Amino acid sequence: MAALYHERWEIEGALAELKTQLRGRQVVLRSKTPELVRQEFWGLLLAHFAVRGLMHEAALKANEDPDRLSFSHAVRVVRRKLPLFAALSPSGQARPASGGAAGNPGGARG
Repeated sequence: MAALYHERWEIEGALAELKTQLRGRQVVLRSKTPELVRQEFWGLLLAHFAVRGLMHEAALKANEDPDRLSFSHAVRVVRRKLPLFAALSPSGQARPASGGAAGNPGGARG
């Protein structure tokens, strides 16, 4: 029974991370139809899984317990670093990554 209690709090913690740190305290789901709400929710779950995966990799490299890392700090780091890895603009037009050649999304020089 004690192990189940611990597992419940793991789930509660993950939900709190989704609601307050990943999505933001004042941000509500923007979608207006049930299908799009589901899609937005799945996107949040995938983002949470990705951040937790990065935290796990970082903890392994540093020989640390992943539970000792801060989720909110990891989200801030990802938000700060994500633009450095953008390859496509929202319009779908390719744009160079930092330091790449203009008009060549792969950054290779001819």
